[in-house]
Amino acid sequence: MASKVSPTCRLVFCLLISAAVLRPGLGWYTVNSAYGDTIVMPCRLDVPQNLMFGKWKYEKPDGSPVFIAFRSSTKKSVQYDDVPEYKDRLSLSENYTLSITNAKISDEKRFVCMLVTEDNVFEAPTLVKVFKQPSKPEIVNKAPFLETDQLKKLGDCISRDSYPDGNITWYRNGKVLQPVDGEVAILFKKEIDPGTQLYTVTSSLEYKTTKSDIQMPFTCSVTYYGPSGQKTIYSEQEIFDIYYPTEQVTIQVLPPKNAIKEGDNITLQCLGNGNPPPEEFMFYLPGQPEGIRSSNTYTLTDVRRNATGEYKCSLIDKRNMAASTTITVHYLDLSLNPSGEVTKQIGDTLPVSCTISASRNATVVWMKDNIRLRSSPSFSSLHYQDAGNYVCETALQEVEGLKKRESLTLIVEGKPQIKMTKKTDPSGLSKTIICHVEGFPKPAIHWTITGSGSVINQTEESPYINGRYYSKIIISPEENVTLTCTAENQLERTVNSLNVSANENREKVNDQAKLIVGIVVGLLLAALVAGVVYWLYMKKSKTASKHVNKDLGNMEENKKLEENNHKTEA
Repeated sequence: MASKVSPTCRLVFCLLISAAVLRPGLGWYTVNSAYGDTIVMPCRLDVPQNLMFGKWKYEKPDGSPVFIAFRSSTKKSVQYDDVPEYKDRLSLSENYTLSITNAKISDEKRFVCMLVTEDNVFEAPTLVKVFKQPSKPEIVNKAPFLETDQLKKLGDCISRDSYPDGNITWYRNGKVLQPVDGEVAILFKKEIDPGTQLYTVTSSLEYKTTKSDIQMPFTCSVTYYGPSGQKTIYSEQEIFDIYYPTEQVTIQVLPPKNAIKEGDNITLQCLGNGNPPPEEFMFYLPGQPEGIRSSNTYTLTDVRRNATGEYKCSLIDKRNMAASTTITVHYLDLSLNPSGEVTKQIGDTLPVSCTISASRNATVVWMKDNIRLRSSPSFSSLHYQDAGNYVCETALQEVEGLKKRESLTLIVEGKPQIKMTKKTDPSGLSKTIICHVEGFPKPAIHWTITGSGSVINQTEESPYINGRYYSKIIISPEENVTLTCTAENQLERTVNSLNVSANENREKVNDQAKLIVGIVVGLLLAALVAGVVYWLYMKKSKTASKHVNKDLGNMEENKKLEENNHKTEA
């Protein structure tokens, strides 16, 4: 008769068997978790009625089990096995869901949930996958510059701390770069941190650049897998300095001007279109076969007209790669004859010439006392009004600031000339004597009166214009007088006299008096005649009135007589 096996022995036997061999039944179940998050693994088994306890384990790489958590269904107690890597990280709920905090790469294992009854063991496996997003890729160890037609390392694209490892891709102006023999070479490398088990991936790019890569952006990206699938992160754009040889040389004049004139400072600047640009050149000046080695600029100071000509510059090591420019130094000469201060006598002849010499046609303007003249001055017989400040001015319109001017100050001198005139007042009581003087420098006028007479207004003068002015006095002579006008300047003293008669004044005064007396007497006689006429008129009026009354009485008497005669005849 076989002996009976106790329940405890059966349980131990079942656990051993289940630890060694996975029972077929439930398929694979995967839990994806992000690095550092909490891993949550449901048991995925229906809890049986006669459940004794539940238990979680994981499998080592060699397949051996490691138990980590236990929960009794009867005592409602939870126990965690002494596994150092999961200390204080485990939590087993009443429905036997296992949670692991602070997910690590080492948690990526095969876990098994076990529900044990008195006569059976039920198991459900769960595969844990842990993902770590990599850092943003960056381009490091960048080349300071790239040279055309040379295969040269551009830089390294590096992305750190990812799990699983990512894949790096290079781009030029947004387009993927693929390896091309002799033009594009890409070397990939990955490293794993022994402690964190996180990957660092690096991709090195060697690139043969051309001038078309100027200002072109280069980027890289890392593609990785996360809990929700594949993702890509891009680096910042990088633009590289592209070195290329000079293919053309240009020359220019600084500062830029429409025209260069004598006395200017000019700078020749030679430029090459390479990168980096050439720092030294050979400069060739007009008439000098030997070049001058200089930086990219060469300055000429206070240039003269003989600096006109062709200027060249070239590369130091390639003399045939050159450029040239023609410089014209404009000039303007003016000669005025005579010039400065010139003193001439009235009536003299004075030829004046303004001669111009210029690098191109110049305009000529004459001014007199700041007033523009229509033509150049010509003096065949000088007058006082010809005196003044003359300026001959010329300019090159196309050349800013190129102007010349010379001046002539003309002084016209003359001895005093006198002319005296007399003007009688309409009343006849006074006379105005005017002394007209012409001369330069301005003559001083002095009056002298011989005889007696009232001087009403003496030394009234007009403005001095064009060498002429006058002085006048108003006089009422009582007798014949002589007025003398003296005009004197630095050249000569001139005297002129004028006799003024007093009789003329008396006759006119007597005539006027007689005329006035006659008018008064006439007015008196007219008044007397008017009075006599008025008296006679009044007397006659009274006599006529008496005759009228008498006639009226006779008429009444005759009327009555006629009436009586008519009555008698009847």
